[in-house]
Amino acid sequence: MTVPAIRIVLADDQALVRGGLAALLAMEEDIDVVAEVGRGDELEDAVTRLRPDVCVVDIEMPGGDGITVTSRIREAFPEVRVLIVTTFGRPGYVSRALAAGAGGFVVKDTPARELAQAVRRVHRGETVVDPDLVRDSMMSGPDPLTPREKDVLREALAGARVADIAAALHLSQGTVRNHLSSAIAKTHTSTRAEAAHEARLRGWL
Repeated sequence: MTVPAIRIVLADDQALVRGGLAALLAMEEDIDVVAEVGRGDELEDAVTRLRPDVCVVDIEMPGGDGITVTSRIREAFPEVRVLIVTTFGRPGYVSRALAAGAGGFVVKDTPARELAQAVRRVHRGETVVDPDLVRDSMMSGPDPLTPREKDVLREALAGARVADIAAALHLSQGTVRNHLSSAIAKTHTSTRAEAAHEARLRGWL
């Protein structure tokens, strides 16, 4: 009896990378690329329409980052598995992705054969994480930031002033300053811009 091919949807905002991944995976007899999208919201639409077996997802995309969209997909369609494949192997991304329900996390320079095998393993319900990323994540330690501190730092990352952050998040300016001070201390930096940058580098944002 012929085993049905694993139906996957690819999501990456870089067309060349997306096309390359699609070409590599399409060479596998047991994998069928049913759609390619370049935005997080397009991925959600594709999953709703096509109900693939596995989504191969980048993290940094317009229309919703890959980790946030993974959480939404897994909540709405728990039978759909997700493999994060990204250029950014930041330690904090690994724990956030797994907490969101991703079944795997590998970097884009993973050899084609290993990538295809990762898709198969995630499809079987296994958890697949690049060993180097696991080590880096353990060495980096847990994410110390609260959800509100992350909200404030995301605004700061875009260069927003305290007044602008307060207005955007419906907080007082004093509360924003308190969150920023706490985040600066936790990231061992000196300014809100440095704290936001450091948090992003660690994958906490």
